Amino acid sequence: MNEITIIALKNVNCYLIKFNEGYILIDTGYTQNRTQVQEEIERLDCKPGALKLILITHGDFDHIGNVVYLQKKYGGKVGMHRGDLGMAEYGNMFWNRTGINIIIKKLIKFILVLIRRKLKKEDRFTPDFFLEDGDDLSDYGFNAKTIHFPGHSKGSIGFLTSNGELFCGDLLENLKKPVGGSLVDNKDEFKASIAKLKEIPIKKIYPGHGEPFSIEDYLEG
Repeated sequence: MNEITIIALKNVNCYLIKFNEGYILIDTGYTQNRTQVQEEIERLDCKPGALKLILITHGDFDHIGNVVYLQKKYGGKVGMHRGDLGMAEYGNMFWNRTGINIIIKKLIKFILVLIRRKLKKEDRFTPDFFLEDGDDLSDYGFNAKTIHFPGHSKGSIGFLTSNGELFCGDLLENLKKPVGGSLVDNKDEFKASIAKLKEIPIKKIYPGHGEPFSIEDYLEG
Protein backbone atom coordinates (compact mmCIF):
# COMPACT_ATOMS: atom_id res chain seq x y z
CA MET A 1 0.00 0.00 0.00
CA ASN A 2 1.46 3.37 -1.01
CA GLU A 3 1.59 6.20 1.52
CA ILE A 4 0.91 9.43 -0.37
CA THR A 5 1.82 12.81 1.10
CA ILE A 6 0.71 15.97 -0.66
CA ILE A 7 3.33 18.70 -0.57
CA ALA A 8 0.91 21.55 -1.15
CA LEU A 9 2.81 24.65 -2.17
CA LYS A 10 1.19 28.04 -2.78
CA ASN A 11 0.14 27.34 -6.36
CA VAL A 12 1.20 23.79 -7.18
CA ASN A 13 1.38 20.29 -5.71
CA CYS A 14 4.19 17.78 -5.38
CA TYR A 15 3.56 14.24 -4.17
CA LEU A 16 5.93 12.16 -2.06
CA ILE A 17 5.05 8.48 -2.14
CA LYS A 18 6.46 5.99 0.34
CA PHE A 19 6.61 2.34 -0.67
CA ASN A 20 8.52 -0.74 0.47
CA GLU A 21 11.85 0.16 -1.10
CA GLY A 22 11.94 3.89 -0.49
CA TYR A 23 10.29 7.03 -1.84
CA ILE A 24 9.18 8.50 -5.14
CA LEU A 25 8.62 12.21 -5.75
CA ILE A 26 6.17 13.34 -8.42
CA ASP A 27 6.99 16.89 -9.55
CA THR A 28 9.17 19.30 -7.59
CA GLY A 29 7.56 22.74 -7.41
CA TYR A 30 8.97 26.23 -8.01
CA THR A 31 12.57 27.05 -7.15
CA GLN A 32 11.12 29.68 -4.78
CA ASN A 33 9.47 26.86 -2.79
CA ARG A 34 12.69 24.86 -2.40
CA THR A 35 12.94 25.24 1.36
CA GLN A 36 9.36 24.12 1.92
CA VAL A 37 9.76 21.08 -0.33
CA GLN A 38 12.98 20.06 1.41
CA GLU A 39 11.44 20.51 4.87
CA GLU A 40 8.53 18.24 3.94
CA ILE A 41 10.83 15.59 2.50
CA GLU A 42 12.93 15.59 5.66
CA ARG A 43 9.87 15.65 7.93
CA LEU A 44 8.75 12.43 6.27
CA ASP A 45 12.16 10.86 7.00
CA CYS A 46 13.20 10.55 3.36
CA LYS A 47 16.96 10.57 3.77
CA PRO A 48 19.61 10.89 1.04
CA GLY A 49 19.65 7.64 -0.94
CA ALA A 50 16.05 6.75 -0.07
CA LEU A 51 14.55 8.75 -2.94
CA LYS A 52 14.44 6.27 -5.81
CA LEU A 53 12.70 8.29 -8.52
CA ILE A 54 11.78 11.84 -9.41
CA LEU A 55 8.91 11.65 -11.91
CA ILE A 56 7.91 14.71 -13.91
CA THR A 57 4.36 15.08 -15.25
CA HIS A 58 5.38 17.87 -17.66
CA GLY A 59 8.05 20.50 -18.20
CA ASP A 60 6.52 23.71 -16.82
CA PHE A 61 8.88 25.47 -14.40
CA ASP A 62 6.45 25.16 -11.47
CA HIS A 63 6.82 21.38 -11.75
CA ILE A 64 10.54 21.03 -12.51
CA GLY A 65 12.08 23.92 -10.56
CA ASN A 66 13.80 21.80 -7.91
CA VAL A 67 14.79 18.70 -9.89
CA VAL A 68 18.52 19.42 -9.97
CA TYR A 69 18.75 20.44 -6.33
CA LEU A 70 16.71 17.53 -4.98
CA GLN A 71 18.49 14.93 -7.11
CA LYS A 72 21.88 16.13 -5.86
CA LYS A 73 20.72 16.08 -2.25
CA TYR A 74 18.57 12.94 -2.12
CA GLY A 75 19.49 10.92 -5.21
CA GLY A 76 16.96 9.23 -7.46
CA LYS A 77 16.75 8.96 -11.23
CA VAL A 78 14.71 11.55 -13.11
CA GLY A 79 12.10 10.44 -15.65
CA MET A 80 9.91 12.52 -17.97
CA HIS A 81 8.46 12.41 -21.48
CA ARG A 82 10.69 13.38 -24.39
CA GLY A 83 8.01 15.77 -25.69
CA ASP A 84 8.88 18.34 -23.01
CA LEU A 85 12.65 17.84 -23.04
CA GLY A 86 13.51 21.35 -24.23
CA MET A 87 11.57 22.89 -21.36
CA ALA A 88 13.96 21.19 -18.95
CA GLU A 89 17.13 21.74 -21.00
CA TYR A 90 16.51 25.37 -22.04
CA GLY A 91 14.17 26.62 -19.33
CA ASN A 92 11.60 27.61 -21.96
CA MET A 93 8.03 26.64 -21.06
CA PHE A 94 6.88 27.35 -24.63
CA TRP A 95 9.34 24.91 -26.21
CA ASN A 96 7.43 22.46 -28.46
CA ARG A 97 4.17 24.32 -27.81
CA THR A 98 2.73 25.56 -31.07
CA GLY A 99 -0.96 26.06 -30.30
CA ILE A 100 -0.89 28.81 -27.70
CA ASN A 101 -1.94 32.22 -29.00
CA ILE A 102 1.01 34.62 -29.35
CA ILE A 103 -0.81 37.28 -27.30
CA ILE A 104 -1.30 34.81 -24.46
CA LYS A 105 2.38 33.82 -24.71
CA LYS A 106 3.47 37.45 -24.41
CA LEU A 107 1.12 38.00 -21.47
CA ILE A 108 2.44 34.91 -19.66
CA LYS A 109 6.05 35.94 -20.33
CA PHE A 110 5.33 39.44 -18.96
CA ILE A 111 3.76 38.00 -15.81
CA LEU A 112 6.69 35.61 -15.32
CA VAL A 113 9.16 38.48 -15.54
CA LEU A 114 7.03 40.56 -13.19
CA ILE A 115 6.92 37.87 -10.51
CA ARG A 116 10.51 36.77 -11.20
CA ARG A 117 9.62 33.20 -12.06
CA LYS A 118 11.97 31.41 -14.45
CA LEU A 119 14.23 28.39 -14.59
CA LYS A 120 17.83 29.49 -14.08
CA LYS A 121 20.68 27.80 -15.93
CA GLU A 122 21.82 25.91 -12.84
CA ASP A 123 18.33 24.40 -12.47
CA ARG A 124 18.07 23.10 -16.04
CA PHE A 125 18.66 19.43 -16.68
CA THR A 126 18.48 16.42 -18.96
CA PRO A 127 16.48 13.52 -17.47
CA ASP A 128 18.08 10.16 -16.79
CA PHE A 129 15.44 8.34 -18.83
CA PHE A 130 12.35 9.00 -20.92
CA LEU A 131 8.86 7.68 -20.25
CA GLU A 132 6.32 6.65 -22.87
CA ASP A 133 2.66 5.67 -22.77
CA GLY A 134 2.24 2.30 -21.04
CA ASP A 135 5.67 2.18 -19.44
CA ASP A 136 5.65 0.04 -16.31
CA LEU A 137 7.43 1.48 -13.26
CA SER A 138 7.43 -1.72 -11.20
CA ASP A 139 11.11 -2.30 -12.00
CA TYR A 140 11.76 0.72 -9.79
CA GLY A 141 9.56 -0.70 -7.03
CA PHE A 142 6.60 1.53 -7.88
CA ASN A 143 3.54 -0.46 -8.96
CA ALA A 144 2.25 2.02 -11.52
CA LYS A 145 2.22 2.70 -15.23
CA THR A 146 2.73 5.80 -17.33
CA ILE A 147 -0.12 7.32 -19.33
CA HIS A 148 0.55 9.92 -22.03
CA PHE A 149 -1.85 12.87 -21.75
CA PRO A 150 -0.82 15.35 -24.47
CA GLY A 151 -2.76 18.56 -24.89
CA HIS A 152 -1.52 20.79 -22.09
CA SER A 153 1.93 20.11 -23.54
CA LYS A 154 3.33 17.53 -25.94
CA GLY A 155 5.05 15.66 -23.13
CA SER A 156 2.35 15.70 -20.45
CA ILE A 157 2.04 12.35 -18.70
CA GLY A 158 0.31 10.87 -15.68
CA PHE A 159 0.98 7.93 -13.40
CA LEU A 160 -1.72 5.37 -12.55
CA THR A 161 -1.06 3.05 -9.61
CA SER A 162 -2.47 -0.46 -9.26
CA ASN A 163 -4.76 0.96 -6.54
CA GLY A 164 -6.42 3.35 -9.02
CA GLU A 165 -4.60 6.52 -7.92
CA LEU A 166 -3.93 8.83 -10.85
CA PHE A 167 -1.36 11.62 -10.68
CA CYS A 168 -2.52 13.67 -13.66
CA GLY A 169 -0.28 16.74 -13.74
CA ASP A 170 -2.15 19.65 -15.34
CA LEU A 171 -4.62 17.57 -17.33
CA LEU A 172 -7.17 18.35 -14.60
CA GLU A 173 -7.22 20.86 -11.74
CA ASN A 174 -9.37 21.40 -8.67
CA LEU A 175 -9.02 25.02 -7.57
CA LYS A 176 -12.78 25.51 -7.12
CA LYS A 177 -14.11 22.28 -8.59
CA PRO A 178 -12.66 19.45 -10.72
CA VAL A 179 -12.26 20.72 -14.29
CA GLY A 180 -9.93 20.39 -17.26
CA GLY A 181 -6.63 22.24 -17.05
CA SER A 182 -6.77 25.94 -17.93
CA LEU A 183 -3.82 26.13 -20.35
CA VAL A 184 -4.28 24.05 -23.51
CA ASP A 185 -1.74 23.89 -26.33
CA ASN A 186 -3.57 21.43 -28.61
CA LYS A 187 -7.35 21.18 -28.21
CA ASP A 188 -7.76 17.93 -30.13
CA GLU A 189 -5.02 16.18 -28.19
CA PHE A 190 -6.43 17.54 -24.95
CA LYS A 191 -9.92 16.20 -25.72
CA ALA A 192 -8.46 12.79 -26.57
CA SER A 193 -6.54 12.78 -23.28
CA ILE A 194 -9.69 13.65 -21.33
CA ALA A 195 -11.51 10.81 -23.11
CA LYS A 196 -8.88 8.36 -21.80
CA LEU A 197 -10.12 8.97 -18.27
CA LYS A 198 -13.25 6.92 -19.00
CA GLU A 199 -11.18 3.99 -20.23
CA ILE A 200 -8.85 3.47 -17.28
CA PRO A 201 -9.60 2.20 -13.76
CA ILE A 202 -9.34 5.38 -11.69
CA LYS A 203 -10.51 5.78 -8.11
CA LYS A 204 -8.86 9.00 -6.99
CA ILE A 205 -7.17 11.80 -8.91
CA TYR A 206 -4.22 13.81 -7.63
CA PRO A 207 -3.91 17.00 -9.73
CA GLY A 208 -1.00 19.36 -10.14
CA HIS A 209 -3.15 22.19 -8.77
CA GLY A 210 -5.82 21.89 -6.09
CA GLU A 211 -7.17 19.18 -3.82
CA PRO A 212 -7.43 15.48 -4.78
CA PHE A 213 -10.86 14.28 -5.86
CA SER A 214 -12.69 11.14 -6.97
CA ILE A 215 -13.24 10.34 -10.62
CA GLU A 216 -17.00 10.54 -9.93
CA ASP A 217 -16.63 14.14 -8.72
CA TYR A 218 -15.12 15.04 -12.08
CA LEU A 219 -17.41 13.03 -14.34
CA GLU A 220 -20.55 14.17 -12.54
CA GLY A 221 -19.43 17.79 -12.37
